[in-house]
Amino acid sequence: MPFDSPDVNLGTLLQDVETGKVQLPDFQREWKWDTDRISSLLASISLDHPVGVLMMLELGGAGVRFKPRAIAGAPDNTAAAERLLLDGQQRITSLYQSLGSGRPVETTDARGKHLTRWYYIDIAKSLAADGDREEAVLSVPEDRVIRSDFGRRIDADYSSLDRECDAEVFPLARIFDMGAVFEWNNRYVSRSPLGPDQAATRWNDFYKEVLSNFVQYTVPVIVLNRETPKEAVCTVFEKVNTGGVVLNVFELLTATFAADDFRLNDDWRERKKRLQARPALRELESTDFLQAIALVSTWHRRNNAAANETAGGDSVLPGVTCRRKDILNMTLGAYQEWADAVMRGFEWAAQFLAREKIFASKDIPYRTQLVPLAALRVVLGQSADNHEVNERLRRWFWSGVLGELYSGAVETRFARDLEQVPAWIEGGPQPRTLVEASFEASRLISLRTRNSAAYKGVHALLMKHGSRDLLKAVEIDMAQFFDLHIDIHHIFPRKWCDDRNIDRGQRDCIVNKTGLSYDTNRSIGGRAPSSYLATVETRTGQSPDEIDALLDRHLVNAQRLRDDDFDGFFNDRLEALVRLISDAMGKDVARDKELDGVEYDADEDEPPPPEEVALAERPASPQIGRSSARVTDGELRGGSSGLEL
Repeated sequence: MPFDSPDVNLGTLLQDVETGKVQLPDFQREWKWDTDRISSLLASISLDHPVGVLMMLELGGAGVRFKPRAIAGAPDNTAAAERLLLDGQQRITSLYQSLGSGRPVETTDARGKHLTRWYYIDIAKSLAADGDREEAVLSVPEDRVIRSDFGRRIDADYSSLDRECDAEVFPLARIFDMGAVFEWNNRYVSRSPLGPDQAATRWNDFYKEVLSNFVQYTVPVIVLNRETPKEAVCTVFEKVNTGGVVLNVFELLTATFAADDFRLNDDWRERKKRLQARPALRELESTDFLQAIALVSTWHRRNNAAANETAGGDSVLPGVTCRRKDILNMTLGAYQEWADAVMRGFEWAAQFLAREKIFASKDIPYRTQLVPLAALRVVLGQSADNHEVNERLRRWFWSGVLGELYSGAVETRFARDLEQVPAWIEGGPQPRTLVEASFEASRLISLRTRNSAAYKGVHALLMKHGSRDLLKAVEIDMAQFFDLHIDIHHIFPRKWCDDRNIDRGQRDCIVNKTGLSYDTNRSIGGRAPSSYLATVETRTGQSPDEIDALLDRHLVNAQRLRDDDFDGFFNDRLEALVRLISDAMGKDVARDKELDGVEYDADEDEPPPPEEVALAERPASPQIGRSSARVTDGELRGGSSGLEL
């Protein structure tokens, strides 16, 4: 079997923590339980109630090399480690510090304020028939004196053995020291006003009903043996860990590299600082970085194997992959070999996105697609910047975005992309991402919020097409994007649409939206297009022809706006967006039958968007990247709206 499941005596377990036989893997988070949770745990054990299963990993296996770290408060003796505690850190640290360390516990109150505490149990309260055992467990300051009135009044003093006995509060820190327990018993019996006989009986009841539960308590433990692979350990943290903190492959790999004295956390921290200086990469995660390295390293491994096979070898070619298992088995050498190149690949990816008018991380259709994009730059090298190669990368990118192919489990697609896109660039067949990508015209009507990758994609494509802000009339580059606070806003305002019973689905979909500045959106308010266009002309001094040219860059028929013709505008723009998407994907958009009949969630009760709030109520200064329009993302349903293409 891959594991054992013994029951371990609590005292023995705490002694193993003290001697260093049981330690933590270096990736474990810090201990964080507050004093109330510790008291509750001690009360449960005093009642012989179960407190959960622990999970440990035997050290010494060939597949797992984690650097051990002493449990908080225990002596630092990593050489003695035999087992690593994978699940149960909070419980065991609490029990070791309060019962086995002989020192006060470093903890916090419920608000996070640092405390240093000893724990006692009140004999009278613990023996009361209707008593609350949690109330019997006392959390006492380091000097063992309980004060009130801002420290001016002493309510209880347990600072000596005699005072403990007189107050009938037993120090739980002595519970596994039989000599100390015997000494406390003798002093208690000799000093008790009850007299020796009654005091001895009271002590015997207390020991039998309370203290013996600690001494005899056993903890169920699952011990993963030395043959357990790293991916199984990772699964423990993703599926089993009860501490509420899920650890990812980066943290597990950090522990592996720590065994070779390489601090992966420190290395990533510096790289992250450099990468996230670019707005598009601010949500890039450590696991994204590792996936890209895994892709590149396995791609080169496969190419090298293919070259050897051409030279006369007959080995089976290894695969290109970035699955969790492969990342966990990544060697430090592979990481160090490719980390710099992959980092440059991500920086290039940010430049690629900027050329596609995707400037902020919130506007990236799929953060996951950055992984194969960065990896492709590494394997293609400088040729990625050649015009023809770059155009093919654009087509691959937009096929993935508009085909909505990078949600969910995408590791297999990443690997295929890295194998197939370079081969396609060299004249091979189209990658499966291009073949599988499809877009149906009716999808434009259901794209209503940033929850949809294609919604963000159409926004970027419109800016790439040359859309300019109506008031500023300048090309949208990165500086203008942030300076003007460009965001996605309604063309026919929501209020205007609602006043005329325009279908909500059409009102809020991407067909009725475009990229506008914060100031322009304020000028629009809830007015008719014919009205706000007149305001734009007045404020800018532009002629109607110049305004019409600006609207054309947004794929908007200007005359439809001047006539306040929503239906005509909607059909014209839907057609124009279909052509825009078709050009980006390099294939026709499907004219699905559902476009002839759709119903929407018309009963949704939404608050009015900021664009319809009185200007006096608006904030003095906008937040960069925040949309002024609030929309819903209702689902398409069967029905009829009479749209024509």
